[in-house]
Formats: sequence, structure tokens, C-alpha cells
Amino acid sequence: MTIQPETTALVLIEYQNDFTTPGGVLHDAVQGVMASTDMLAKTQSVVDQCRACGVTIMHAPIHFADGYAEITRHPYGILKGVVDGKAFVKGSWGAAICDKLSPKAGDIVVEGKRGLDTFASTNLDFMLRSKGIKTVVLGGFLTNCCVESTMRSAYENGYEVITLSDCAAATSQEEHDNALKYDYPMFSKPMSASEFLTLLS
Repeated sequence: MTIQPETTALVLIEYQNDFTTPGGVLHDAVQGVMASTDMLAKTQSVVDQCRACGVTIMHAPIHFADGYAEITRHPYGILKGVVDGKAFVKGSWGAAICDKLSPKAGDIVVEGKRGLDTFASTNLDFMLRSKGIKTVVLGGFLTNCCVESTMRSAYENGYEVITLSDCAAATSQEEHDNALKYDYPMFSKPMSASEFLTLLS
């Protein structure tokens, strides 16, 4: 397997302060898994090398207006946790992409993500197809939620999908490990950051 940078996009899902940074609403829930893989440092390394090789870098943050008018008044599941914690409010520090992975010139910030699957409420698919992208590489939060939902849609939409196993985190090690073991191989080619960078180089 070889990686063609000009037809590859790295999609970074929700690397936002509310997840990545101490003081973020959901940071305490994910910091254990983040630490177990050194997720942020490995993602930085992937981003740096992808930029140098000409891979398209795409950031997919989630954010809501204050009051969460974009979604149901009676949220349940993961979105209830977001609303109850007042996470990812547009314009807030928590919703900002973390400093270590802030977008650079030439990166694309995907607008409109309001749910779990990045494809569902954005023009991600249009942008990928218009740029001739064939391979989608995924990392971010949560392993078994937004990353997995986006992975499944990318697979269904006909892309070659690579998931970076140590560039993702969930709210428990068990959930993270189970997603990687049972779900990811069905809809992607899971690999570590180092394995991916070897293919890229």
C-alpha cells in the first residue's frame, strides 16, 4: 500500500480545547486515553509531515450557538452531555481548536458540524470530491463516536479510509480498545501514526 499525497486528506475531528486541554469541559473524561497513546504529540507529527508532503489538512470542529438552538430541545445520548456541560459554544475558548493543532495557511476548516458524522451536516464530501481526494485519514474525538461515525460514512461514500489508532481518544480505555478491535477493521484500515508515516514517506 502506498499513500499518494495529492489524493489524500487528513481529517482532524474535534481537536478542540473542551477535549484536548486542561480546563476543557470534557478533558477529564478523555485525558486518560489521550495520555496512554501520547495522542496530541503523535497527531502533531502526522500533521507536520502531511503538510510537508502536500496532503490536504482538514479540521472538523463541532460548535453550537449559545443555547444550542440548532438541535432538539430534548437531547439524549452524547449530545445531552454536550448541552449539560455547555461544551463547544461557538466563539468560546472551549470550542476553539487547540493551539498545538491550530489551522495554518492552506488548511481547510470544515464548517457546520453539529452532530457526530462529519459528512452529515457539512460539505465535506463536496470538498473532498472537488479536490480529487481518494484516501481519507482520520484522527480525533471520540474514537467510538464522531471518528467512528465519520469513518463509516467515508467507507460508504467510496473513499479509502485510514484510521490512526493512536491519534484518537474515547472516554474510557475499554470503549477506545473495543472500537479499534471490533469496528474499525470493518470500515477502515486501522494503523498507528508511525505506520502511516512510513507509508507516506
